[in-house]
Amino acid sequence: MEAQNVLRGKLDVCGCDPMTGWYRDGFCNTDHQDTGIHTVCCVVSDDFLEFAKEQGNDLITPMPQYGFPGLKAGDRWCVCAGTWLLAYRYGMACSVVLEATHEETLAVIPLSALEEFQYKLN
Repeated sequence: MEAQNVLRGKLDVCGCDPMTGWYRDGFCNTDHQDTGIHTVCCVVSDDFLEFAKEQGNDLITPMPQYGFPGLKAGDRWCVCAGTWLLAYRYGMACSVVLEATHEETLAVIPLSALEEFQYKLN
């Protein structure tokens, strides 16, 4: 069965530059070993990246030993649902690509919150 997004359609690619996803395949897929639930396809902002870093989730600093280049504003990344929800509660959420956000996200974040930050081209 194909993975579905939060809109109940086929899960789209989130990002390949840098390569994201629990499986590092560009998709925000998940499995039972993904305790962080890396399912929210975000277009990260400077404010979100700084907020995540303050919470102990440094997505800015490159970690070449793990093949992680570090993120900058505008990058697409499969973010942990809990991290995004916390940022949302503190007014620091970044945009979300709903078509590339895995349906498992809805176990943590209401669709209405995700829709508030839906990424729109232009």
